[in-house]
Amino acid sequence: MIRIRLDIAYDGTDFKGWATQPGLRTVQQEIETALSTVLRRPATNPVQLTVGGRTDAGVHARGQVAHCDITVPEFAALCKDTSTPANRARRVNGVLQRQNASDILIADITEVPAEFDARFGALWRRYEYRVAGPVVDPLARRFTATAKRTPQLELLQQAAAELVGLRDFGAFCKAREGATTIRNLTEFSWRAEHDLDPRSGTAPDTGASTEASAGVSAIAAVSPVCVAHIQADAFCHSMVRALIGACVAVATGRITLQRLREIRDAAERSSEFTVMPAHGLSLEEIAYPAASELAARAAQTRARRDPAEAAPEAAQTAAQNRGGD
Repeated sequence: MIRIRLDIAYDGTDFKGWATQPGLRTVQQEIETALSTVLRRPATNPVQLTVGGRTDAGVHARGQVAHCDITVPEFAALCKDTSTPANRARRVNGVLQRQNASDILIADITEVPAEFDARFGALWRRYEYRVAGPVVDPLARRFTATAKRTPQLELLQQAAAELVGLRDFGAFCKAREGATTIRNLTEFSWRAEHDLDPRSGTAPDTGASTEASAGVSAIAAVSPVCVAHIQADAFCHSMVRALIGACVAVATGRITLQRLREIRDAAERSSEFTVMPAHGLSLEEIAYPAASELAARAAQTRARRDPAEAAPEAAQTAAQNRGGD
């Protein structure tokens, strides 16, 4: 057997999430069905995927990763031409199209070491969230959430800074028995949609004329969009959308920064902010270590964090952030 990695993108609008559920359309089900078709697997021996980020209903992805184990002959049948990512994924993408699953794209299929684990081997996951005020560009409404009042970008940034660090995120997670809510939120920032991308330092190059750009600017003036960039080693269930909701609550005047700190430190669920809608969220990237470090990383991730581990760094981070207010 060999292990393969699939890099996946999808529009989550019409899916009930990633994970297979009886009688419901899910991303996992569509891809496993397509792979099983290409590999001529019987119903008693279907392909089974392990995923890096188990997205909820309505959440999108451009950087999803999954793995599965197949035989050497099956890999040869799946990727008859291995010269380019498009060619490696051509057969399974063709089947997805015939399944009326054009809202899924397999970007690449590659052989990886047996120690590669899409879920437990990840170093970090990066999401983006798009939110506008009460109105939104009609062409972006499937991917952009709205708030009752237009959020102030500066306040979004200040709120995000209060949440970065290794801490107990119990205030922003749906509790699951036996699961820890200790996470290391390494990056959380906001930008205006048409500002410079903080990761590349460049503005989006649309190639549009001055007249066309003026139309885009007019829409942006009526419906400015703020984009969150959020990265952590892992996220609890609904954690990203809860963190976004907390920032929006601050940026629209619903709660103060001081109250956000109190909610954060209490590490208990609060009704003072809302979990934002799923459709504004997209999984953009999952990072993995070098091949020689895959097994160690998976073992480390499986080890449950102790709340005491988060306390010293959380206290230090909070003190640093207060100094900037």
